[in-house]
Amino acid sequence: MLDRKVFTLLDVTQSIEKTLSKRYSSSFWVKAEMNKLNFYNHSGHCYPDLVEKRDGKIIAQVRGVLWKNDFLRINKAFLDTLKEPLKDGVKILFLAQISFTPLYGLSLTISDIDPSYTLGDLEKEKQETIQKLKAQGIFQKNHGLDFPLLPQRIAIISVETSKGYADFLKIIENNPYNYKFFLHLFPALLQGDKAAQRISEQLKRIKKVKHHFDVVAIIRGGGGDVGLSCYNNFELASEIANFPIPVITGIGHATNETVSETVAYYNGITPSKLAQYLLQKFHDFAIPLKDAERKLIDRLKQILREEKTNLFSNVKFFRSITENVLNVHHNSIDHIATSLSQQSKFRFKNENDSLNYSVIAIQRESLLFLDNQKRSILQQNQKLDLGSHYKMKEHTLELLSIEKNVENMDPRNVLKRGFSITLHNGKAVQDLSKIQVGDELQTLTFEGEINSTVQWKNKSKI
Repeated sequence: MLDRKVFTLLDVTQSIEKTLSKRYSSSFWVKAEMNKLNFYNHSGHCYPDLVEKRDGKIIAQVRGVLWKNDFLRINKAFLDTLKEPLKDGVKILFLAQISFTPLYGLSLTISDIDPSYTLGDLEKEKQETIQKLKAQGIFQKNHGLDFPLLPQRIAIISVETSKGYADFLKIIENNPYNYKFFLHLFPALLQGDKAAQRISEQLKRIKKVKHHFDVVAIIRGGGGDVGLSCYNNFELASEIANFPIPVITGIGHATNETVSETVAYYNGITPSKLAQYLLQKFHDFAIPLKDAERKLIDRLKQILREEKTNLFSNVKFFRSITENVLNVHHNSIDHIATSLSQQSKFRFKNENDSLNYSVIAIQRESLLFLDNQKRSILQQNQKLDLGSHYKMKEHTLELLSIEKNVENMDPRNVLKRGFSITLHNGKAVQDLSKIQVGDELQTLTFEGEINSTVQWKNKSKI
């Protein structure tokens, strides 16, 4: 040991400190990823872990120091620009000075951070995701799906304690039209590094039972642009774009639409507007249905009025004919009686002597003739009465039959007798060849509606 020069650890570290302080005397700008902020509540200071990655691997790492007053100023700038505080996992451009002490070693003392750089990095990630989706030809894929006529069964990806989710439920469950929905919550993280992965996992779960749902709703209560960066993740956006049923979003912000919202079938911006969109779908179906029902009832009433008018007109016509026939026969009887009286008097006067012996016979024949005529008249009267009564009864029965048919034609009575109407894409099913296995059908009954999926079909041999 006598011929060796030995330094203490303090000697070495002090030499390094002296060298670095001379070589790096000024501040300079550095870009890196802040892996962890490491904020200490008791002191207000931060000791961030600063890293640089290449192909997902850390190639450089150093400890940072951010004193309390600088942190408060920088954090306020982030809140003003990004609407989010300084947090873990963001890329930053910071002004720093190299610091080295024998006790704590090497660190970078941060005096300022540019929030616009972090915002620009998020926008770059967003544009790269959009280009990859377009290159794969799936950017508009979810938009091309057929939206259900009545989106009643909704799979919701949200957090049970989220205010946005509570607002959505309040509007849906307390709607003034009493529309009924089936809602099932699939809980997931809605922001942070693991949010994209958790939402994707829940989408995959829903995909396995997609036949139980009409749409998927992703609901979040709001936040700044950094908090929404997970929705620009390519894997999440790709999962939404490729999803087999429509995906609708209400992530809760009005600016800088994320990629996930863009590729979704519909973006309601806020949970409340998303709920109103679903209610409007029901309203668009209900209003034309009520108008059709009203028009059908008005038309049936009109037909009934026309049939009653025709019946009264026919009754009046038959009554007029009957009266004319009776008048004609009365006049004929009067004429015959007058003629017989005149002829009898004439013959009595001119042939009194020759006809005395036949007076009794003539009187008998005359009485017999008159009796026959009276019976004939009575028979005619009876026939007229029976005929008019029969015609009246016949038209009354026709009117009752028409009224019964009108009543039977009422769609509500048809459904009430046990019949139903099956709809496919809003149209009544008449041709079995147009129905395919897997199609969704809607069956209207007297008591309500049934939604079903075709599992097999067999053409009737009748």
